[in-house]
Amino acid sequence: MSEGYQALRHGAAWIDVSARGRIEVRGRDRARLLHNVASNEVKQMPPGAGCYAFLLTPRGRIEADLTLFAFEDHFVIDTEPDLREKVPQHIRRYIVADQVTLEDVTDTTCAVAVEGPQAAVVVAAIGAPVAGAEFRHEPWGECWVATISLTGQAGFRIYGRAEGIAELRHKLAAAGAVQASDDEARRVRIENGVPRYGEDIRDTSLPQETGRMHAVSFTKGCYLGQEIVERIRAQGHVNKKLVRLEIAVRELLPPGTKLTADGNEAGEITSSVFSPESGRLVALAYLRAPLAETGALVNAAGVPAEVTGVVGPTGLGMTG
Repeated sequence: MSEGYQALRHGAAWIDVSARGRIEVRGRDRARLLHNVASNEVKQMPPGAGCYAFLLTPRGRIEADLTLFAFEDHFVIDTEPDLREKVPQHIRRYIVADQVTLEDVTDTTCAVAVEGPQAAVVVAAIGAPVAGAEFRHEPWGECWVATISLTGQAGFRIYGRAEGIAELRHKLAAAGAVQASDDEARRVRIENGVPRYGEDIRDTSLPQETGRMHAVSFTKGCYLGQEIVERIRAQGHVNKKLVRLEIAVRELLPPGTKLTADGNEAGEITSSVFSPESGRLVALAYLRAPLAETGALVNAAGVPAEVTGVVGPTGLGMTG
């Protein structure tokens, strides 16, 4: 097993996630606008809080996912690299008479994830604050630190100026963190059943299909796509759900690989990795809802595949 993978699994690793989009939202009407376009509660978020949210189409499909962080006079949006342009474009479509500005600060800032069972020890060792609840964030000199995970392991993210990343890497290495690559982080993320937008969450996905329901508030006022989300909740089900599979092979199965049950189409794989921890292939897949139960067996390209969990807010959540 590689050093970065081992560190993520059993120690602490740092991952350069500076390629992710970072957008500052300012102006008097910023909270109201974001509240109206995002699926989660924004207006009631105090400075120092954050949340995970979707941007939905009027038909309830997921246009993007993002994390919102609230500050005294602005918000920061953290999103996938491929959504860096799409997210502000989506939000700007709904600015009418609002006093709101959006600025992409990706190139002038950096972001480093610190993840693994010993992540809090490493963050504390470099003198940074260890915020408690998920998405909480606190200032640290010219930087700020948020409790957020990319891989599903215990995690923090340190944000700062772009020119400060070399010093930050040095501090983390001196505190015992090992650099992990994007591929190593992806392997652990899929092992932990954490989906990623653009790979496992698609622009055709409905929120309830993904299991990531911590992105949705059912007590806030109206927002874009709410009618469909509420209708699905009233119906009490969706036709498919995102699940984690284990398959007794080593070879990767490409996205789109069909799953069958009793000779009938049952779903498809979205991503797969070989897991050194289990010695098996681990995959994320959309599966017909009646089959989306821990222990269910389906067929993947002629090989038995077992459902080991249904994806939930923190990744792998077991059905009950």
